Amino acid sequence: MSDHHLLFILGAFLFSAGIFIVFTKRNAIMILLGIELMLNAANLNLVSFNRQFATSNDGQFFALFVMVVAVCEAAVGIAIILKAYPYFHTSVPDQISDLKEKN
Repeated sequence: MSDHHLLFILGAFLFSAGIFIVFTKRNAIMILLGIELMLNAANLNLVSFNRQFATSNDGQFFALFVMVVAVCEAAVGIAIILKAYPYFHTSVPDQISDLKEKN
């Protein structure tokens, strides 16, 4: 088994672990962590494909773009959670039903 195949298997395992975390955890922070894990698995596969087919650096450029999107997603997600927590006193997305103030 070559080095590329091991990286693809590792990427598939990381992506599967991310999906498992997203579907089983109820905490919003853990859901964000699972999404980050899936994005990192996609980055690993992009760089692995780029190493296997080294005619251009497209895989590395896409991986860099995915990293920027992941940082933005994490910043916005954590900002929403930090803003909603004092009002709802929970970080479970199912229990956050309304973002308007109740009078």
